[in-house]
Amino acid sequence: MPVRRARDVIERFVRPVRGVEKVALRAALGRVLAEDVISPISVPAHDNSAMDGFAFAGAQLSPDHPTKLKVIGTDFAGRPSGLRPGPGQCLRIMTGAVMPAGCDTVLPQERAEGIEDDCVTIAPRSVRTGDNRRLAGEDLMAGRPALVAGKLIRPADLGLIASLGIAEVAVRRRLRVAFFSTGDELRSVGEPLAQGCVYDSNRYTLFGMLTRLGCELVDMGLVKDDPAALEAALRDACHSADAIVTSGGVSAGAADYTRDIMARLGDVAFWTIGMRPGRPMAFGRIGADGREAFLFGLPGNPVAVMVSFYFFARPALLRMMGADAPADLLVQACSAEPIRKRQGRTEFQRGVLSIAPDGKREVRITGAQGSGILRSMTEANCIVVLPDERGNVAAGEPVEVLLFEGLV
Repeated sequence: MPVRRARDVIERFVRPVRGVEKVALRAALGRVLAEDVISPISVPAHDNSAMDGFAFAGAQLSPDHPTKLKVIGTDFAGRPSGLRPGPGQCLRIMTGAVMPAGCDTVLPQERAEGIEDDCVTIAPRSVRTGDNRRLAGEDLMAGRPALVAGKLIRPADLGLIASLGIAEVAVRRRLRVAFFSTGDELRSVGEPLAQGCVYDSNRYTLFGMLTRLGCELVDMGLVKDDPAALEAALRDACHSADAIVTSGGVSAGAADYTRDIMARLGDVAFWTIGMRPGRPMAFGRIGADGREAFLFGLPGNPVAVMVSFYFFARPALLRMMGADAPADLLVQACSAEPIRKRQGRTEFQRGVLSIAPDGKREVRITGAQGSGILRSMTEANCIVVLPDERGNVAAGEPVEVLLFEGLV
């Protein structure tokens, strides 16, 4: 199945979880809003000064001659003087202070032509009527949505909600994700390695990526290449999780039983994808004793796990969380070297993006692109995305890259 179609299939299958809970504002970081946040107040609540300077009515400015105004007092942020300047008068004002009645303009202190004890001189055309005034409701208007349901709450959002005086928000419950690795050759970290065995790195990679998504994790450890053990693990996972992510056990090898068990427990939407790395990947829905979960059967090779998780599992899990997942933000860069590519499949190659001496973005491949070379992922800061229809890439040709930061 082509990559684009596989992603469409997954998007049509999965649905957001239903549970909603109220949490304190500081606990909302990384959670998904379950309902719109309606602003109870306007922000700012009043017209206020954007600068330290002098507030006055702009209509008295002369376009050709200096304007001299008498300073009758000072307004501080949170401490208005209550004074109202008349003709030929102004108030010294500090940033954030409410604009005095009758004033609509602020002259920044550093732009004054002259400042004396009780007066200020304004040069012609140094300021225009309305300058340096923040309008009431300029940021948010009372009664309007400040944030909409489906928003994944970031640090800036915490500040925005706090600016409205809101102490707690309604969020979707955390998505519960069970994950495990399969393979007789795998050993846990800390165990001695027998000949032909390797340490299970995939579970740690998945732990990191799932944690970054803010999921509630159920680490089920290692599962042997045994049909009964694998089926028991999947049944247990259905009882405890909304989604299941496995690594290994989805290739065409004799010991790979996941496909048959998935068919017995539910539906297999697809089994292989036209991509490299990560061709053997399963997606479907399985059930046990009236409980259902979506299953993402990722390949066993470490790089393939990360690539297939990002391009398939991650957007699906975000959708299950109720988040409005943004489209992939691909940027163009020139390839610093030739790249070999076979038409008819999508390839994801690890790369290092940098700025060339001429100021343009340039990307080079990290070296050998084998799906078992996990070091290539630690050295890379992006993935070079080469779609089905593309063939070999010559040095200097443009390619699309996806930045890692914040994703994996």
